Amino acid sequence: MIAVIDYGMGNLRSVEKAFQYLGHDAKIITDAGQLADADHLVLPGDAAFGDAMRNLREGGWDQRIHDHVDTGRPFLGICVGLQLMFGGSEEMGQHTGLGLLPGKCVRFPTSEKVPQIGWNQIERQVASPLLEGVEDGSFFYFVHSYYVEAEQATDQLATTDYGIQYTSIAGRDNVYGVQFHPEKSQKIGLRLLTNFASFN
Repeated sequence: MIAVIDYGMGNLRSVEKAFQYLGHDAKIITDAGQLADADHLVLPGDAAFGDAMRNLREGGWDQRIHDHVDTGRPFLGICVGLQLMFGGSEEMGQHTGLGLLPGKCVRFPTSEKVPQIGWNQIERQVASPLLEGVEDGSFFYFVHSYYVEAEQATDQLATTDYGIQYTSIAGRDNVYGVQFHPEKSQKIGLRLLTNFASFN
């Protein structure tokens, strides 16, 4: 079962529907205790980093997410879900993240239009099964004002150019995250979700 975490942030239904369209057993879960039944875990989000982390902690999700990851089961963060995977964020103050990967979330330079909204390309940096069948230069749909600075180059699976080259796909072992919305990125987004769902 692919569990999509409902912690009060973002459009979860489109993520659930995308996996179901691909033929997978996916459902939105509203209680952290349900994570024990999940083979795959997805953390989406459309919200400020601090608000999102507060909701995760208050709902008891943070420790459950770590427990899931520690068992080796696949995890995918989408949009703010990617940012929450890292150590912290400078969005509207200093906030601590889940710390699944080392790095932080910072705002785009003032020279760029913020938020970045629309289609942009990825440039592959590290070979990964998440990107099987996803060509270098593929376009995905982005909506965000902050980006991740990954501390480890090997965690930076792909980058995107928006005034700077920033981490748009991150991953290590069974933990993955994407800054864009694969569920809104047509065929190529569905291919990425198919890859994730195939992980054991």
